[in-house]
Amino acid sequence: MKIGVVGVGAVGATAAYALVMRGIGSEIVLVDIDKSRAKAEAKDIAHAVPFAHPIRVTSGDYADLAGSRVVIIAAGTARKPGESRLELLSRNAGIFRSIVPQIIENAPDTILLIATNPVDIMTHCTAVVAAELNIPSCRVIGTGTTLDTARFRALLGQYLGIDPHHVHGYVIGEHGDSEVMTWSLVSIGGVPLSEFAEQIERPVDQEVKDNIDEQVRYAGRDIIQGKGRTNYGIGSALVRITEAILKDQRSLLTVCTPVPEVAGVSNVTISMPHLVGGEGILDTILLPLSLSRDEETALRASAALVKGSYSCIDEAEE
Repeated sequence: MKIGVVGVGAVGATAAYALVMRGIGSEIVLVDIDKSRAKAEAKDIAHAVPFAHPIRVTSGDYADLAGSRVVIIAAGTARKPGESRLELLSRNAGIFRSIVPQIIENAPDTILLIATNPVDIMTHCTAVVAAELNIPSCRVIGTGTTLDTARFRALLGQYLGIDPHHVHGYVIGEHGDSEVMTWSLVSIGGVPLSEFAEQIERPVDQEVKDNIDEQVRYAGRDIIQGKGRTNYGIGSALVRITEAILKDQRSLLTVCTPVPEVAGVSNVTISMPHLVGGEGILDTILLPLSLSRDEETALRASAALVKGSYSCIDEAEE
């Protein structure tokens, strides 16, 4: 199956490399405004193929995306140290208005997978453009809090001394400072967190929660301050979502996509556990009724914050 990657900076190139390492897809096409960079990245990644899986890696233009089952969009300007995701809007909204129609024109049946930050708002922007071209929102998916959820599970697993694959819990809301860790829903291999922690004598008190919360919430900021970008974690998240689509795995992933209502906020693009498969978003699993009161309040505030930023898109395009 063919996969397109539009925007071959650190995130796009890392995602393409990770796809080869995992053996996802049969052909990868890299597209970038800097054609020489796309060509060089394609050659470099192709040289890794003999050590991994037989995937054809090339560079090209939008026309070469024809037949792509998934197109990863990692185009746009990078987040600068000290800059919020929302401050990226004015530079990235215009870019998407240009590239999304070109992708859809050449690959009308593709699923669009957005990585560009602020990802909630850029996914909303993509869905608006796609709707104008009669593409349903179920085929517009942002990485959302997929990486944040992975960080949450990894850190909690590390604290408890267990494989994070057995940690079940979600980070929902904005992919950013207002995101919500759903502590009330966490279970370890089907056992509620509090009971499991008591059994192994590793109490998860408020201090532990606050420490993990801070590490998850500000991980991107800390990494950017140290190396100028994040790419490995988000690249791997893109591969995981792509795999769920191509293999029709019907996986529950905390991606973002437009939803009719979340915690009393209507028509918002935000991360919730979504069922992801071959047709894109298959269903949304709404959690507010089972969240704690504080978590639901925080989710409502997060959703309102994201929705309130939509006006910035119009201002950025004026």
